[in-house]
Amino acid sequence: MATSVFILIFFDKNILIGINKKLYYLGGHFCCMVQRYWEIDALRGIAILLMIFYHALFDIRLFTEVALPSGDFIWFWFPRFIASVFMLLVGISLALSFSRIKDRGKNEVRAKFLTRGAKIIAYGLIISLLTFLSFPQEFIFFGTLHFIGISIMLAIPFLGFKWKNVFFGAIVLLSGMLLNAFYLGFPLFVLGGKFPPGIYTFDFFPFLNWFWLILFGIFLGNALYPLGKRRFAVRELGQKFLVKQFSWLGRHSLLIYFLHQPILIAIILAFTLGP
Repeated sequence: MATSVFILIFFDKNILIGINKKLYYLGGHFCCMVQRYWEIDALRGIAILLMIFYHALFDIRLFTEVALPSGDFIWFWFPRFIASVFMLLVGISLALSFSRIKDRGKNEVRAKFLTRGAKIIAYGLIISLLTFLSFPQEFIFFGTLHFIGISIMLAIPFLGFKWKNVFFGAIVLLSGMLLNAFYLGFPLFVLGGKFPPGIYTFDFFPFLNWFWLILFGIFLGNALYPLGKRRFAVRELGQKFLVKQFSWLGRHSLLIYFLHQPILIAIILAFTLGP
């Protein structure tokens, strides 16, 4: 048994991984040896840093009178780029997770991902409650975590596909683009379409506009890591200092997601309000 084991905090606290040869823990026992890929953790960590940077700018704009640059790049395209990276990584991680447990039976596989999705939705509902108490006119009712949780559940039938997910993802993408011309009304507008006038929210992920990235991520996971094993050559940089820091952030992304906004807001208000 591995002598040092730590808890992976990224949407599932039931996965325990060792430092070098990693032990995969599921359902009360170690089931197989798996490899943790530094490039996935590090990329997620970089995305986390970009997210914190963007949210810092957003909070400064919201709570202060500091003049910040305007334009679509920083306020429209930049956050969508960050979110796109996250959604692709969610898909890749789902494919890797599925490859490690797919032989354990359909019921157990389905239960695992349904449970994981439900946990993420529960975290999203906590954010909904907190934002409703703080900003009732703009609270988050279908944001990042709500979307990811539902996507995990609905992605179950697609987890074993590779190229088919490119086809399915393209259909979802085109469907979302077509819906952008219509108002679907409440609550169907969470699927896509024009955002209803008079409704405001800090974070919104219409399903059909983003689920295609989850499917493309599953495709990439199954194509680049078939059977959970890396199929391409890459230098082992996992022990490099900077990569280790990025990877640490990536492994703790959910915790950081929960904590960074209250910390940012507290810092900004402390400087704004003064002693």
